[in-house]
Amino acid sequence: MTDGPVVAVRGEAYREVAPELARFRVTATARERNREAALTRLAERAAAVRVLLDEHDRAIDRRETGELWVRPETNRSGERVVGHHGSVSTTVTVSDFTVLAELMLRLADQEQVEIAGPWWSLRPDSPLYREARHAAIADALRRAREYAEALGARVTALRELSDTDEGFGPAGGGAMFARAAGGPPELDLDPQPQPVHAVVRARFSISEPVVS
Repeated sequence: MTDGPVVAVRGEAYREVAPELARFRVTATARERNREAALTRLAERAAAVRVLLDEHDRAIDRRETGELWVRPETNRSGERVVGHHGSVSTTVTVSDFTVLAELMLRLADQEQVEIAGPWWSLRPDSPLYREARHAAIADALRRAREYAEALGARVTALRELSDTDEGFGPAGGGAMFARAAGGPPELDLDPQPQPVHAVVRARFSISEPVVS
């Protein structure tokens, strides 16, 4: 490539967009004196959670069973087992937000069930990321043309275009709640806008500046 004047610019695009996914975690627990009774109770509560999730299967994109554990509980001296405590967690990803509040509240109203979330996000392959990258490139080209124009020149060619490590914002946070005495809990489930941020660096060849 021939030598000549070059302008180096940074292109950037930032958007706040509606989330596409909501993720939450539901955990069923059981505590009994006998290990077998604790396992039975835990299985019953996990099955009740599964039934509710099955009822909303069309709205659920993904559900994954996470950590399952059962541990003995001992007295203060640690020499005698006085009970057994267990839990099993399922992470649920939902794309239909019209049923999200109902589903989470119904789950939270189950005995010994804890809900954490929701955490809002975009899909990993969301076209919004692509749109932001295109907008960042357009911004870089606009800036290059403005600098060239100020010099009495024009942009003639792209020499280099690079992406940067500056990326997209994290998903919004959530809340944690469990079954409340006297009825189901109340939650504000307004979707949190998601930041989409793209940055590029570019170098353009320009025509010879007009220096007066």
